[in-house]
Amino acid sequence: MKLTKPVILRLTSVLVVLAMLLSACGEATNTPGAAPGATNAAATGTQSTAAASGAPVILSLLTGDDQTAKDQTNALVNAYKTLHSNVTINIETRPGGTDGDNQVKTRLATGEMNDIFFYNSGSLLQALKPTQTLVDLSKEPFISNLADVFVPTVSQNGQIFGVPLGAGQGGGILYNKKVFSQLGLSVPKTWAEFESNNEKIKAAGITPVLQSYGGSDTWTSQLFVLADYYNVAQANSNFATDYTSNKIKFANDPTAMEGFTYLQEGFQKGWYEKDFATTKYDQALKMLADGKGAQYPMLSFALPAIQANSPDKINDIGFFGIPGKDASKNGATVWMPAAGYIPKTSKNIPSAKDFLAFVASPQGVDALNAKVPPTGPYVIKGAKLPDNVLPAVKDIAAYIDAGKSTPALEFFSPVKGPNLEQLCVAVGSGQMSPQQAAANYDQDVAKQAKQLGLPGW
Repeated sequence: MKLTKPVILRLTSVLVVLAMLLSACGEATNTPGAAPGATNAAATGTQSTAAASGAPVILSLLTGDDQTAKDQTNALVNAYKTLHSNVTINIETRPGGTDGDNQVKTRLATGEMNDIFFYNSGSLLQALKPTQTLVDLSKEPFISNLADVFVPTVSQNGQIFGVPLGAGQGGGILYNKKVFSQLGLSVPKTWAEFESNNEKIKAAGITPVLQSYGGSDTWTSQLFVLADYYNVAQANSNFATDYTSNKIKFANDPTAMEGFTYLQEGFQKGWYEKDFATTKYDQALKMLADGKGAQYPMLSFALPAIQANSPDKINDIGFFGIPGKDASKNGATVWMPAAGYIPKTSKNIPSAKDFLAFVASPQGVDALNAKVPPTGPYVIKGAKLPDNVLPAVKDIAAYIDAGKSTPALEFFSPVKGPNLEQLCVAVGSGQMSPQQAAANYDQDVAKQAKQLGLPGW
C-alpha cells in the first residue's frame, strides 16, 4: 500500500529531526550579566512563581522505581534546588509495568496525584484522558524548547501536557561485545543470523537470550514484540494507520505476529536462562554485563543502570535492532522519552510549571548529562550529546544517521493494549501459543480503542 501524505510527512519529519538531534545544536548561554551557573527565564521559559520569588515551596514528585528513573529524577531535582534553595521536592517512586500504570490512573481518578509525575509519552498517556486530568502546557514559553517530533506524543485535542524526561531510546537487543568477539560472532542483520548466533552461544555454555519475568518486571517481556515494529513498518508502511482505524490486526498480519513467534522460539530452543521466570530486571542486566548472558531484548534506557552497577563493563555493551528477514532493510525501532506532567488537582501548579521549565531546558539536560549517561538523542532544542557517549548509544545513532529507524508503534497510534506484558510472558513461558496471544491482544486493544472513542471500532 502507498503511504498517505500525512503519514509520509510524519515519518519524514521523525527521521530527519531525530538525525538532526544527534548533531550538536548550538549551546545555550546565560543572559549577559547573569550569575555563573544561573538559569535564565528566556532560555527556560520559567515563570514568576513562588519558586522563583524565594518563598518556601514544597512539591511532591512521582517517578519510576527503576534505577535510571531514580537517577534522572535525582539529578534534575538536585540541580533545580541548587538554583532555588527555597524549594523542597519530595520524591516518591512507583513500580513499572501494569502495577505502575494502575497506580497512576488510580491517583488521578481519586485526586491524590503528586504535584508532578513522570510517566510514558505516547499511547499510555492517551489512556490517562489528559484533557480531563492534566494541566495544559501549550501556552507556556518553555514548550518552544521541545523538538517537533516529540510534541505529538504528549498532545491531545490541540493541547500539550508534558515535557521530555531524558533522551530518546533504542529498542532492540543489548549485547555483550566481549562474548561476540570471543566466539567470533558478528551483529546479525537477519533473523536467520540471529538464530545461528544463538546456537553457537548456547554451545559455548552461555545464555544466548536473557529474559526477566520476575516480580513486577514482567514489562521487560514485551521487547521482542514492540521493538520489532521497524520490520513491521518495512513490510507495510501503512500499518499504523490501518491498525488505528481497525483495518488490520496482529493476529491476521504475519509480520506483526513475528514478535510473538520469536518469544515462543526462544523458549522452545532453550535460549533463555533456566530461572528466567523469576529473574529480575537488575539481575538480567548484571548477567549481561558479566557475560553470563550474551543478549537482552531491552530499551537502551537500561545503559545507565549497567554503568552504575558495572562501571568497568559498560563499554562491553553494544546495541542492535531486532533483525528481520532482509539484511538490506535492517534497522531499529526508537522510543521517545517519558515526560513530566502536572495533574489539575495540584495546589502548586505555577511552581510545578517552573520545575518543568527547567526540565525542558538545555540546563536541565546538562544536569542529566552530569549524572546520567544519555541513552539516545535528546528532543530538547539546544541540547546535545556529550563527547564521551556510550558505545551502545553510538550504535543507535548509526541507525538514525543512516535513516534506518522508525519510532515505535505507540508513537504513531494511541492504541496499545494494557495486557501485552502478561500475554508475552505466557508465550515466552510456553503457556500460550503466538496465535492465541495475538488474538487475545487484538481483543485487549479493541477494548482500549473503544474507551478512547476511536472511529472504526
